Amino acid sequence: MNPEKCVGSHHPKWFGLALQALVILSKDNIQTCPSAELAVYLQSEATLLRRILATLVKGGILETREGRDGGYRLKRDPHSITLAEVYTVLQVSDPLFFGIKETTGTHTFGMEMKGIFCELTAEMDRSLLEVLSRYTIGQIAERAHECKEYSPESEVNLRN
Repeated sequence: MNPEKCVGSHHPKWFGLALQALVILSKDNIQTCPSAELAVYLQSEATLLRRILATLVKGGILETREGRDGGYRLKRDPHSITLAEVYTVLQVSDPLFFGIKETTGTHTFGMEMKGIFCELTAEMDRSLLEVLSRYTIGQIAERAHECKEYSPESEVNLRN
């Protein structure tokens, strides 16, 4: 049984794809970009990327524009969007927690260990969010060498 499907959380891969898409969309010359073009550039499946981007729209990080020049764009300044916010909006599942929780039984010792595992993973989540809150999409975009050198001649012609 796949624990990701049971709890409604998204796969950790979503976080990496979301960050890359947000970095691309943070470029000054990009007004909107269709998901299909982002998917080609990120070498990802367009359907998966659309699900990720739709979640970011619901979370208030992105907005969409319909029509011929439509696509996705950042709703806010990239320096105001923390990685913790993206992680939280995506509700990324914690595979470690699910993995260790499944090892406990329903006996007394198993239930005790399950409680301990819950405390440990809660602390791990707090630590992770604390680290992610120190970084913004804008900071990551500044560090992304390829993003700085992006030009229309590259793999995909992202719209201005």
